[in-house]
Amino acid sequence: QTTLMGDDLRSQALVPLTEPYTGLGYTHSGDGGGETISPALLTTTGPTAIVDWVVLELRSATTPSTVLHSRSALLRRDGRITDKDGTSPVAFNAPVGNYRIALRHRNHLGVISTAPIALSSSATTWDIRTTTTALFGTAPTSVSGSTRLLWPGDGNGNGVVKYTGANNDRDPVLTGIGGSVPTSVMSGVYSPLDINLDGQLRYTGVGNDRDIILQTIGGTVPTAVRLELVPQ
Repeated sequence: QTTLMGDDLRSQALVPLTEPYTGLGYTHSGDGGGETISPALLTTTGPTAIVDWVVLELRSATTPSTVLHSRSALLRRDGRITDKDGTSPVAFNAPVGNYRIALRHRNHLGVISTAPIALSSSATTWDIRTTTTALFGTAPTSVSGSTRLLWPGDGNGNGVVKYTGANNDRDPVLTGIGGSVPTSVMSGVYSPLDINLDGQLRYTGVGNDRDIILQTIGGTVPTAVRLELVPQ
């Protein structure tokens, strides 16, 4: 992994110290939820700098729609997901056993392992950046070179990326900047509508959030949709 993710949210002091998912309506399972981080952690720069919060889920091996345990965790620029200290593997207060593992983000489509994975008191590596790691569904992520990337664009968090029609993800971006002047820019925001995670809401121009939604659904047919391939 040589390409680092951007950490614009961190550099603008926009990453919240408490996990955002509970406030967005996500219900944690097990002892997850309410995770907090030290302000000092957000002063770290370079490959280990924090990009954003994510959610890791341990799901039933036989009924993958059932979330047994979940934790809010941290995503770093180097692609590693860590516990709230920014270094340690994510630890669950869960029995040793086999689980389907899912990764969720507030405005990207989540993914889930194809098969159950054995977890114990020893750390287990689940590297979804590589296409050799089996994920459920066809094209569950985009691929850049040989590196997987979560599909962006789910600004309303409903598991579907849509550019047009009811409950689309494009219109809320326009509403977010005021709804009437498409060239307006809303700066300094931590919002699911900030599709490219640069701390700004833009509907048009360089670095806008609208075009990413269109690219995720294929780039040519605006009525196409892309679905999150995580059982509900």
